[in-house]
Amino acid sequence: MMLDLRRTLGGVLIALLVCVTPMGSGGARAAPAAKAAILLPGSINDHSWNALGYAILQSLKTHGYAIAYSENVADADEEQALRDYAGRGTSIVIGHSGRFMSSMEDIAADFPHTQFIVTSGNEGAPPNVMSIDWNNAQFGCELGILAARMSRSGKVAGVYGLEGVPNITAQAGGFRICATRAGARVSILYVRDMEDAASAKEAALALINTGVDVLTGKLNAAQSGLVEAAREKGVYVTGRSLDDAKSAPRAVLTSIIEDWPAMFGTVADDVRAGRLSGRFVQYGYDTKPVAGASLQYASGQEFNPVVPASVVAELRHAEQQFASGALSVRPTRSDARAGG
Repeated sequence: MMLDLRRTLGGVLIALLVCVTPMGSGGARAAPAAKAAILLPGSINDHSWNALGYAILQSLKTHGYAIAYSENVADADEEQALRDYAGRGTSIVIGHSGRFMSSMEDIAADFPHTQFIVTSGNEGAPPNVMSIDWNNAQFGCELGILAARMSRSGKVAGVYGLEGVPNITAQAGGFRICATRAGARVSILYVRDMEDAASAKEAALALINTGVDVLTGKLNAAQSGLVEAAREKGVYVTGRSLDDAKSAPRAVLTSIIEDWPAMFGTVADDVRAGRLSGRFVQYGYDTKPVAGASLQYASGQEFNPVVPASVVAELRHAEQQFASGALSVRPTRSDARAGG
């Protein structure tokens, strides 16, 4: 689920990746007002999805939480790990992928004062198991409009991984729906590995050879392959970090910059106030001031200067419509299908 996360949070990731001491490992500190912990399916040093989870956890320190984490949590161990943290009075226990939802649902009733959270999930279980994500359909739609308007050939494409995962379906489907409405012909390809830049580049080059001149995608480290292919072939692409535009300033039109600290910070403040949730909370233009993500080409700049003012105005109008509820995009698996 989300990008070349080595760069996803930009300066936030760098600023937050500092040394922490897990709970129970000793060391003097004042008694914390609240505790938060995260279970990670991989290593915090993967420079990708798990590093992002660690950065999210670090961001909760500014909301008054003492933090702890467990890496490389196996499926067979996750329920006991959840129980261990909740049993220590941990206020927030995060599972950093949808696979933790089932175990959280199984144990939540035993720990009614703990808020269990799934990162990038799509469901909740009252009263205290929730999921958090940003509105991939809204941002996918915007990228579809942008791609269609910037294409000279009328052919645009998306390269994604994890076919069928709800947030991938939302973004890829939103892209297809809105690019098609804007008059473009859309192709979608799925690659096996979200981290494999070489395979993503190969997929992008194959699409470019068919006449595609604007690319998008939702990959992890593999996103760099799309950017490299676009730069080499002189076509446009959208990125997932500010570094993408730095590496290919003429090719990158904009990037989706995710704001996980703001999303989790809002929930953390609610938990400290005694408000627990059993919902799926999806942040977007209709949940401002926390929108979950934003389009950025560079710091303080939404789009590459090559994007005409009329296109920028159209995109901002779409944002306003999403915010008011006048525009809603609800992609299906068919919308996100592979192929044309």
